[in-house]
Amino acid sequence: MTPTVLVPGMLCDAALWDGVRDDLGPGVVDVAITAGDIGSMAEQVLAAVPGPFRLVGLSLGAIVGFEVLRRAPERVRGLCAISTNAGAPRPEQREAWLALAKSTVDGQFDAVVRERILPTMFADRESPLAGAFMAMAHRVGPAVFLRQLAAQATRRDQHEELTRHRIPALVLCGERDALCPPEFHERIAAALPLAELAVLPGAGHLLPWETDLGPLLRAHLNADLSEETESCPKS
Repeated sequence: MTPTVLVPGMLCDAALWDGVRDDLGPGVVDVAITAGDIGSMAEQVLAAVPGPFRLVGLSLGAIVGFEVLRRAPERVRGLCAISTNAGAPRPEQREAWLALAKSTVDGQFDAVVRERILPTMFADRESPLAGAFMAMAHRVGPAVFLRQLAAQATRRDQHEELTRHRIPALVLCGERDALCPPEFHERIAAALPLAELAVLPGAGHLLPWETDLGPLLRAHLNADLSEETESCPKS
């Protein structure tokens, strides 16, 4: 069976996927992205499993997924891109990341996460999930956060690249995502020839925690599996 690789977003770890893991069945592989540029993160994913796989990524994890697809299209059998952006960094983003990095180096990691990152994660700014996110961010830690910020600055615009890949793709976003709004995902879905787009009402950025995402992912992956089985020659 083709494995499913789960790639979390910035300041997220494997706990991001705890609510959907049972829906994905056997063959799930978690990959931590800890390198300092998108290309090296893509190589971390490619080194984690032999052969072909399906990739599910959130935010930075999906950005890395786009680069994986560019580097090794023959290995990616399906893609689910969640709460993400396929564009290159804007100047104001680069400035913001540098400011976050400086504050983190100055010992203000907790304040950076609590005051700058956490408010963008959930549709509800008073979300009961806030404590769990803070705990996850501290597990990831400031050293990895600094490398992830540096990696964000190495993103490239992937929209034209995505048009070349006829693989089953599911593009998911929250209606109230402050970081990666629906229009980002509409453009991604328009670029991928075989993509389906779903905008989840009332949800923010961290969809696996805010919504019951498991059934959507299971249906998408099961459909891919059926197509893969039908494409195999009969003995």
